[in-house]
Amino acid sequence: MAKKLGKVRKPSAKIFEKGRKLLFLPLVFSTEEPEPELTKRLDEYWKQARLQIEKLEAGLAKVSKIYHELVSDAEKEGVKAMEEMDTGSKDIVKGYIQRGAEFYPVEERSLLSEFIDWNRCLSIGLLSRRALEQVEQAYNDVQCRRQERIAKIVNETLKGDEVGMLVMREGCDIQFPPDIQVFFISPPALDEVKKWFAENRYAYGQ
Repeated sequence: MAKKLGKVRKPSAKIFEKGRKLLFLPLVFSTEEPEPELTKRLDEYWKQARLQIEKLEAGLAKVSKIYHELVSDAEKEGVKAMEEMDTGSKDIVKGYIQRGAEFYPVEERSLLSEFIDWNRCLSIGLLSRRALEQVEQAYNDVQCRRQERIAKIVNETLKGDEVGMLVMREGCDIQFPPDIQVFFISPPALDEVKKWFAENRYAYGQ
């Protein structure tokens, strides 16, 4: 039976059990217009996230598989796509690739394009309730298919006692096989980032 994405706030004895392990690193985007205070908090978030990952690796093993949402191309092209997103995740991922970790694109290009298009429709604010319901249904459908694909790729490529890392926005409902232990990367700075979005009335995780 598959299990939903779980959260592990701090290391425990369970960390040292054998089996596949997946670190979930929340992907956070900045606003379209640079906000100095948000930039400061995001920089601190990525710094703390890197340190938390390194501490987990000390009790597990080195991260050997990298998965990043919104990327449909592997290796060099995938890193290039991340750089165009302009998120702090790119530096973390590039560092692991340089140390020998394998990078796996988790998106199928046409499915990703459909997801982005429906997301844009929702963001413009529709006047018709019927139209909104149809768009939401289409969005939820493509999101479900994306998440199933991501779970499938992780399951097929994460072997034995390997440690993988999935970079993805929060709020997903991915279900992984029960033998994959999921560890949620959540440093204190992440709460500060969320607080900024709430105080400034921006949608977090968009």
